[in-house]
Amino acid sequence: MKKVCLLLTLISISVFSQKKFDNIKSEKLGSERRITIGLPASYETSPSKKYPVLYLLDGEYLFDPFSGAVNYGVYWDDLPEMIIIGVHQNNDGERYDDSTIDQNAGLPFEKGAEFFEFIGAELVPYIEKNYRTSPFRIIAGHDITASFINFYLYKDIPLFNGYICLSPELAPKMEIRIPEKFEKVKKPFFYYLSAGDGDIKKIKEPIEKLDSNIKIANNPLVNYKYDLFKNSTHYTEVLHSIPSALYHIFEVYKPINSAEFKDKIAVLKSGFADYLDNKYNTMSEVLGVDIPVRMNDFKVVENLILKNNAYDELGKMAEIANVDYPRAMLGEYELGLMYEKMGEPKRASKKYQNASQMEPIGELTRDMMYEKIDEMNTLAKKTK
Repeated sequence: MKKVCLLLTLISISVFSQKKFDNIKSEKLGSERRITIGLPASYETSPSKKYPVLYLLDGEYLFDPFSGAVNYGVYWDDLPEMIIIGVHQNNDGERYDDSTIDQNAGLPFEKGAEFFEFIGAELVPYIEKNYRTSPFRIIAGHDITASFINFYLYKDIPLFNGYICLSPELAPKMEIRIPEKFEKVKKPFFYYLSAGDGDIKKIKEPIEKLDSNIKIANNPLVNYKYDLFKNSTHYTEVLHSIPSALYHIFEVYKPINSAEFKDKIAVLKSGFADYLDNKYNTMSEVLGVDIPVRMNDFKVVENLILKNNAYDELGKMAEIANVDYPRAMLGEYELGLMYEKMGEPKRASKKYQNASQMEPIGELTRDMMYEKIDEMNTLAKKTK
């Protein structure tokens, strides 16, 4: 039992993020604002790596559940590491002052306008100056702060790429303005909305109207999801929403699973290698996450190429391998396999020979390459 506890402790140290606090001096607010900062476990050991940033309003009580969900997803490689910023708003009712709006215009007003500028003009630049951030930003809030984050959508160029709105108490006209904004979106964008079936009536009805209007707008660039959780209240739905929101936004990041394979890859007639390339390019270009193609994903697609006799696509697989694993034998092996399947043993032998001089990777070893060389040379003699 002691060994198991020690193992779990070591896992926690190696995977979970680092939590610290900071105070931001704000000219917009005329005061300091406390924030909680969660840095990924790899932050110190990977000095060239950049991370998406998740900003949390109501940071005192949302930081830990979001951090826990992120850490769990990172452990299983279903979510990328990210920097988490929790904005403190529950000292003497700050969240209400921060969320002040003009009821007629439905826009931030007085202290609300100051807080709006604090986030966009001070907090985000401060984090991006002092930490290694990718361009992908998410913001989340609950109740009135979930409504407030939508004001950043009203800008010509929205400040954030993803929005997580947990039971928002929507500002006037918001259920109309948000869908109108979505109709004009020209880049991939993420929006998550949730409520509990036992939610407060005056909150729930506008949320349902917003959901209906977003679906009518139906812009394919808007990656939208609405969850209505059964047997949940305005407060308990939050813990249901957090993992659902994160897994929705980072859906493409997950390793290829049986559902993705069955519904998206196996149904293709061709372009299997392109699918794999596009998946990882989307991670980089849309989510700001740069990782090499996972070997399991690579193998899944390679097996499907072989099953469908699409041997020419192994050339594309070699290109992917040479970009992500330039010192490894994977790229040359793929070319060797392509020539072997196309009935060109001499060319295949040469590629396997090249591969044998490079670094082993996964199940590919030098002994395996030597066996392939002998096999191809024997086959070449027989075909003379």
